[in-house]
Amino acid sequence: MRALVTGGSGFIGSNLVDALLARGDEVTVIDDLSTGRRDNLDGALAAGAELLELDIRDAAAVLDVMVRVAPAAVFHLAAQIDVRRSVADPGADARINVEGTVNVLEAARQAGVTRVVNTSSGGAIYGEGRSLPATEEHPVAPEAPYGQSKFCAEGYCELFMRQHGLSTISLRYGNVFGPRQDPLGEAGVIAIFCGKVLEDGTPTVFGDGLQTRDYVYVSDVVEANLLAAGSRASGPFNIGTGVATSVLDLVSALGDLTDRPFEPEMAPERPGEVRHIVLDTSRAREELGWEAKVGIDEGLERTMASLR
Repeated sequence: MRALVTGGSGFIGSNLVDALLARGDEVTVIDDLSTGRRDNLDGALAAGAELLELDIRDAAAVLDVMVRVAPAAVFHLAAQIDVRRSVADPGADARINVEGTVNVLEAARQAGVTRVVNTSSGGAIYGEGRSLPATEEHPVAPEAPYGQSKFCAEGYCELFMRQHGLSTISLRYGNVFGPRQDPLGEAGVIAIFCGKVLEDGTPTVFGDGLQTRDYVYVSDVVEANLLAAGSRASGPFNIGTGVATSVLDLVSALGDLTDRPFEPEMAPERPGEVRHIVLDTSRAREELGWEAKVGIDEGLERTMASLR
């Protein structure tokens, strides 16, 4: 299969690119390299993948690539993912996550793409969990522009399916973690904590540390993408573990992997932070044949091993 991956030099995207190549697909990556890293694709480029540096807000450039490559499937992962940046500049967030997604969908439509797998977010769209684990029918109540823009992008995926017959699906990830997540970034607490382990630092825990998330390992997310591409299912699908893990649980588990004390430094609670969210993944299991295979302890061990 010929595949195109937007945001393919990023953490999740580059892991997906590797999996596509491993099964024999031809892969083209488009990425503006604003947050993704070219070296995430060193092995993929050596194996024949193509990397094109462009911005998904450039509709003409996206269309040119889509028509030339003529992929059977598009995996859309390019996005603005920093929640705090979305609050500071919601317009910029929307131009990337909404307008950029529309550009990808329109280009896919014109190029005759068979399937578009859109990346979305579970926790950011649902906001504070009202009924847990949250199903896809959970009320949509984003607490930041980032979640609103991802939900809007989902709406455009479904609009293009109704209007133009473009086959789309949106995967609502939990908190993804694993190799290549930036320990210096803001998006992943596990990556940040792993960085503290490596530098003999102290993890910072905001509030009481009892806030919980659904942490899903990157290889499981990659498998969800592959299954989604081969399916005709449409609409939103939660991709998580269904297991709630607190921040203090993470500190304890990582402490077990070190040979020194790993005690947190407590800091004031950050306003607007979701307290609890965990995803019901029944629909993905029933319609995609997908379920998470890597638990939090095994995932942490693999992540630490990749950083050492």
